[in-house]
Amino acid sequence: MIPVSLVQGSYVVAGLLFILSLAGLNKHESARAGNRFGIIGMALALVITVAAAAMGTKATTGEVSITAKGSGWIGLAIMLAAMAIGAGIGIAKARKVEMTGMPELIAMLHSFVGLAAVLVGWNSWYTGGTHDKVHNAEVFIGVFVGAVTFTGSLVAYGKLSGKLKSRPVMLPAHNAINGGILVAFSVMTVVFVYQPIRPLLIVMTVLALLLGWHLVSAIGGGDMPVVVSMLNSYSGWAAAAAGFMLSNDLLIITGALVGSSGAYLSWIMCKAMNRSFLSVIAGGFGSDGNVVGQARDYGEHTEINAVAVADLLRNASSVVITPGYGMAVAQAQYPVADLTSKLRAQGVNVRFGIHPVAGRLPGHMNVLLAEAKVPYDIVLEMDEINDDLPETDVVLVIGANDTVNPAAIDEPDSPIAGMPVLHAWEAKDVVVFKRSMATGYAGVQNPLFFKENTKMLFGDAKERVEDIIRAL
Repeated sequence: MIPVSLVQGSYVVAGLLFILSLAGLNKHESARAGNRFGIIGMALALVITVAAAAMGTKATTGEVSITAKGSGWIGLAIMLAAMAIGAGIGIAKARKVEMTGMPELIAMLHSFVGLAAVLVGWNSWYTGGTHDKVHNAEVFIGVFVGAVTFTGSLVAYGKLSGKLKSRPVMLPAHNAINGGILVAFSVMTVVFVYQPIRPLLIVMTVLALLLGWHLVSAIGGGDMPVVVSMLNSYSGWAAAAAGFMLSNDLLIITGALVGSSGAYLSWIMCKAMNRSFLSVIAGGFGSDGNVVGQARDYGEHTEINAVAVADLLRNASSVVITPGYGMAVAQAQYPVADLTSKLRAQGVNVRFGIHPVAGRLPGHMNVLLAEAKVPYDIVLEMDEINDDLPETDVVLVIGANDTVNPAAIDEPDSPIAGMPVLHAWEAKDVVVFKRSMATGYAGVQNPLFFKENTKMLFGDAKERVEDIIRAL
């Protein structure tokens, strides 16, 4: 038997380690330590939870001793086998996935959390017998949140991986459908608290699965960074709900941390895109490369070759690089890091400007650049670099589109109107690395490509950067 006080104390320590992990991940310099704190906390939580489940627990309240029988050695063997299988699958997938595939991998992992909450909820209701009203509410709400997270994450995975169209798919009166399901859920929750019958739980589960599918289907590719963050928050609340159903303090703490931090990150993403969270949920914008906004004639674009770009960089005193998802697709971060080091060795002031929603995952570009050993101190956020762009000689836009689109400022009727963007066009010269003149993920034309000080360098970003390095 393991003392309950030891289990609870271990959970408190693990919870503190998770908080330290989040704090460490706040900065590049402390991110590695933050990861270590998280790993140690999770290892401690797993060991004490498995041990308690296998060996049982005991507690003393006054003169009364309370014991909970464990599952024994057979139960321990089953749990360890399940953990080994899951760990094996997880390690194999994590080793194979490229950084470009990280957003959809995270979406898939969120779906597992949601499914776990649904299974825990149903099991808790089946095995618990007659429950009190609070537990009935925990089960009903937990299953609902888990089911929404499950199907919503699956749709997000499909859109991010290209298996589903990124364009919003909306049923007629989609807002009324979503609102109707939420109202029905609220009414059914009250009924289930007092009359916990299986048909009600089945109906609610089906409605929640449909709601999760419909919510994310209506969100377009342009809002995918927000969706990933939103689903992260949902998975946290699903885990917390599972914690309430299992009376597991650590699950409650961890779920609340993930849920609240994910919600705050979603708010930051929405602010960076000048969109309200409700407008994203109601139906976001996005396309598969086709123009969704008003098509306009901005004139002709001007092309440039790698040798000419090398000449521009050779004569520049300041350079700003603004990466986007195209850099991730081309795996161009390593030659970009080489180009950066060569220019800095020649006395050129090279810095990076990162938009909050660059890529399809919050922090996507920062992780890529850190992976390529780009110094942390020259990787700046949009608000830190925008004021310096008018005094910049050359801006290299590598695989970015919507995040450097002046239509967000100049065209009130644009779908991205009001979205804060990097003012790349204010530099003396701008070089845009693209495969074609197709629109970005939001499906909005970019007048930057047609400005007098902008030159287009077509082709694979990695190959073009390597060409520039050779020319230098």
